[in-house]
Amino acid sequence: MSEAVSKIVIVGGGTAGWMTAASLARFMQGKVSSITVVESSAIGTVGVGEATIPNIVEFNRNLGIDEVELIKATQATFKLGIQFEDWHKQGSQFFHPFADYGLPVDNVDFHHYLNRLNANGEKTQLEDYSFPCQLAKRGKFAQPHPKPPSPLADYQYAYHFDASLYAEFLKNFSLKLGVNHIDGKIDVVNLNKESGFIESLSLENGEIIDGELFIDCSGFKGLLIEQALQTGYDDWSEWLICDRAVALQTELEGGPTPYTRSIARENGWQWRIPLQHRMGNGYIYSSKFETDEQASARLLANVDGKAITKVRQLSFKAGRRKQIWNKNCVAIGLSGGFLEPLESTSISLIQSVIAKLLTFFPDKSFNSYDIAEVNRLHNLEVEHVRDFIILHYKLSARNDSEFWRYCQKMDIPETLAHKISLFKSRGHLVMHQDDSFEEASWLTMYNAFNIKPIRYDVRVDNIDLLVLKDNLAKMRQSLINGAEQAISHQDFIDKHCRAAEPKS
Repeated sequence: MSEAVSKIVIVGGGTAGWMTAASLARFMQGKVSSITVVESSAIGTVGVGEATIPNIVEFNRNLGIDEVELIKATQATFKLGIQFEDWHKQGSQFFHPFADYGLPVDNVDFHHYLNRLNANGEKTQLEDYSFPCQLAKRGKFAQPHPKPPSPLADYQYAYHFDASLYAEFLKNFSLKLGVNHIDGKIDVVNLNKESGFIESLSLENGEIIDGELFIDCSGFKGLLIEQALQTGYDDWSEWLICDRAVALQTELEGGPTPYTRSIARENGWQWRIPLQHRMGNGYIYSSKFETDEQASARLLANVDGKAITKVRQLSFKAGRRKQIWNKNCVAIGLSGGFLEPLESTSISLIQSVIAKLLTFFPDKSFNSYDIAEVNRLHNLEVEHVRDFIILHYKLSARNDSEFWRYCQKMDIPETLAHKISLFKSRGHLVMHQDDSFEEASWLTMYNAFNIKPIRYDVRVDNIDLLVLKDNLAKMRQSLINGAEQAISHQDFIDKHCRAAEPKS
């Protein structure tokens, strides 16, 4: 039997590094002798993701973190979903909630019943049958009941938080669990001449850090996975042509919305992420169609509130490492690849790789089949996320710029074309075990971009049309009534988890 891995070295802090450290320290207690995070205070972090998706709630809960304490520490607000503006056409908007729509009847998905009504001349709105949509429309928030009285009240939420404060929170959490922290800059990554495995890190101050399992959380540069191991990169910029971003923080005007806003612009899209103490703003765009100076001016012209930071510029290339795990190195976060944060998946993908690492945690033999399976699962998952993001661009009806005309004309991956074609044919939602987005998310997009099925499931004709209309009217009214009874998002925060004013 092979000897167990005992020394883990994590290169880079930030969100990815400290999420990894916290998870390994929490779940590998007694199984490894040391976990060391090496980061340089002289090197800034990108600050991955201020908007999240619901699995972050469970991640923190599994670590044993108190939710209220976390919210206060990170100046967090709640997120019921994303409001998309001007994506289908200028002036249009739709909401992507963290919930299903309506209820299946006789094992037939709910949307087929709406399709039948629409085929009979009724004008139904999908969002009318989602409780988070009704809450968001009214600027309200309520935590889901652990045992909801009705499946209609079963939904999830996520957070908007300050990514740097979240990393600091997890850093303190990890240090209490015995994680070692070294502030130093890496000079050389030392490889074993025979195996090519990473043996140690030489720091600029002369210190040598040896280890057995190395985690690369060094950001875009991929210090270990790419610069040392030359793993290679799959470039997806033919489909995801945005390659630049500018970001800016402003003062918060009015109460925070319980959702992220994504606003399509001429050559990309803008985000607005409300925290308790400020608004996060950013604009992601394609350098083929807009200069950095134009992008900065566009962002500054479309923010509310006084700027409290300077405009920060980032560049990136959409894609992924050919292997997330190479030899004795696992890449987590931006070192493993980048997909624009259109659906707030950055932190979720960090969680996903951590979960796979825990499931397939190696011994010193670093079994090649284990490594291959992690790479296979990760690659499939990231491809499905990629396809979901491409969908937003490909289905848009905007033709007011070369950017949007390119998106409409571009070829798309066959995996995505297959999904769209099946939905158009009969309203069938293709799902895979490793999909990050559930059926309701795909349904949201098809509906928002006016992709209508030619047919609906014939089994829905078993219900009398008048009975169906009456049942749906009652369902819609019950959701409205429930949303009306909730308090505002701001009142909920003030009552339960108001953070102290940040120090100036």
